[in-house]
Amino acid sequence: MPQVAEILRGRGLSRGVAKGELLLATDALSFLGGVDPETGVIVERGHDAEGRSVADRVLAFPRGKGSTVGSYVLYQLERNGVAPAAVINEESEAIVAVGAVMAGIPLVDGVALSDLVDGSSVRVDGSSGTVEVLG
Repeated sequence: MPQVAEILRGRGLSRGVAKGELLLATDALSFLGGVDPETGVIVERGHDAEGRSVADRVLAFPRGKGSTVGSYVLYQLERNGVAPAAVINEESEAIVAVGAVMAGIPLVDGVALSDLVDGSSVRVDGSSGTVEVLG
């Protein structure tokens, strides 16, 4: 079992616990038009994570943007088996929070992305609002 290298504290917005490889994006993300709901691949042109899959990854990005339909796209990703295992935001907004709750995806916000490293292994606890960086 990996040791916990660091514990980051934020605000739990959607309950549950998930562990996985971190996909770190520094651009805000719109799920409607920005993520393919069939494949889980980020398709937004020019996005710093364009072409990468969110499926089974812990997806960290600053905040959501775009239409409220994005909540349903996040739910559809879950129904299609290509949703992120968990989500970390610096500052979550209603679109991402509602989508995560609907899809049962753990969500923590209030975590600085500068404290995270793309590709690292993390454990997200949406009930306690913690992110454990595993080393």
